[in-house]
Amino acid sequence: MKAIVLHEHGGPEVLSYEEVALPEPGAGEVLVKVHAVSVNQTLDLGIRAGTAGYNIPLPAILGIDSAGEIESVGEGVTGFTKGQRVTSILRPPVGLGYAEYVIANAMATFHVPDGLGYPEAAAVSRHFPMAYSLCRAAKVQKGDWVLVMGAAGSLGAAAIQVAKYRGAHVIAAAGTDERAQTGLERGAEAWVNYHSSDLAAEVKRITDGKGAKAVMENISDPDLWPGAFNSMAVGGILVTVGAHGGGKVELDVRRLYLMDLTIRSGLNHRESGDGDDALTLAAAGIYRTTIHTLLPLSQAPEAHRIASDRSIIGKIFMDPTLG
Repeated sequence: MKAIVLHEHGGPEVLSYEEVALPEPGAGEVLVKVHAVSVNQTLDLGIRAGTAGYNIPLPAILGIDSAGEIESVGEGVTGFTKGQRVTSILRPPVGLGYAEYVIANAMATFHVPDGLGYPEAAAVSRHFPMAYSLCRAAKVQKGDWVLVMGAAGSLGAAAIQVAKYRGAHVIAAAGTDERAQTGLERGAEAWVNYHSSDLAAEVKRITDGKGAKAVMENISDPDLWPGAFNSMAVGGILVTVGAHGGGKVELDVRRLYLMDLTIRSGLNHRESGDGDDALTLAAAGIYRTTIHTLLPLSQAPEAHRIASDRSIIGKIFMDPTLG
């Protein structure tokens, strides 16, 4: 089969389109013919460049979320048969998804409902369960004000929709007016450009001086962190699952304890039914994703070049079945 193989770290040009052995599913696994695999910032671009902080053995095949058709199943697998449309969460940091076929854990594979395309299904199954986890970690309740940083990104857009579905009021924050305003299309009630405005002051204005009960801060940029942190209401919770902005920030400990604030990880608050639930709601049109472009797998270097442009909106996918 054809796959994109990473032999050395570097620019997009180091991604090599070549022939590799077809894998066979083991116990509890399924073999999927890939129709869509996404390009992620940290776990694809960062690993390729050698800046993601993972010490992975090379050569490697990137790609951690994909969708396609069941080709075969391993021992003990039930509920899946050849030809069924599925989406899988592959094991990070290197999931082997940049290939014509991929092995996936059957427990991390979900049926794709009718009416939902492969790229949309892969995007939903990757980001919406994490958004569920963020909302649970932040204890989002009906009527709460929630600030979502990086609102134009795929996880940010998912977090807006999940919080809104729970009955919260959402403020979408991003680095340009255009990107912040995309949050309104996903259900946010207000938006803030955190590069041109005082984020904390704007959040206080929008919330009548109270601040946000929950802040979803998945950037960890030392320049943006204070605005997000200072936007919290008394007793507020800031949750995070991202550090592509650098990962090290200053903490105002005095404000932390005087205002009874909480900072916590948004990981590990997912539940077993989250993937199926999100896919069902997406098929019903309640949850939506934005796909920026779909390219053949052979054009992986170009896909990475496009993804490196942080001004784009929506996910980039590759399809090994295209020419």
